[in-house]
Amino acid sequence: MSSRGRHPHVLVRRADRPGDLGWAVMAHGEIYRQQFGWDAEFEALVAKIVGEYGTKHDPATEAAWIAEVDGERAGCIFLVAGDEPGVAKLRILLVAPAARGLGLGTRLVEECLTFARGAGYRQVTLWTNDVLVSARKIYESFGFTLADEEHHHSFGHDLVGQNWTLDLNDSPAEG
Repeated sequence: MSSRGRHPHVLVRRADRPGDLGWAVMAHGEIYRQQFGWDAEFEALVAKIVGEYGTKHDPATEAAWIAEVDGERAGCIFLVAGDEPGVAKLRILLVAPAARGLGLGTRLVEECLTFARGAGYRQVTLWTNDVLVSARKIYESFGFTLADEEHHHSFGHDLVGQNWTLDLNDSPAEG
């Protein structure tokens, strides 16, 4: 993924090719282990999210995207139906370290929110942890607000989980 003085070719596409779902699970497990020392419990959580999406998603109201840099997978994001009507959940945003700084996280969130609006959702929620500073900055740029936070011990660490919400009717179409 090294651009070496040239502009890399960036593509954001639907996660509909063989290997896309498995890549999302593997990349989360490996990257979060390297960056934060998180254990396999996190990879198992991502596998559950991806597995449910892969076997049960409704294409009219749920979607996933892969970001590619020079033809290699470099990021992902999922949007799934929430627990109440009209509410969607943004899930498992990830940009590989080698592809950071290219705006992929922003593009993935933008794609996700555009789809959510088109699918008729009124609100998008997400759960994250306070150590994921770059992702939180992206969410804030789109108008997400912190709803609540709670200390928890997960993935081998003491963390602060955060729930964020975005009311789609009150937010700009772009971040």
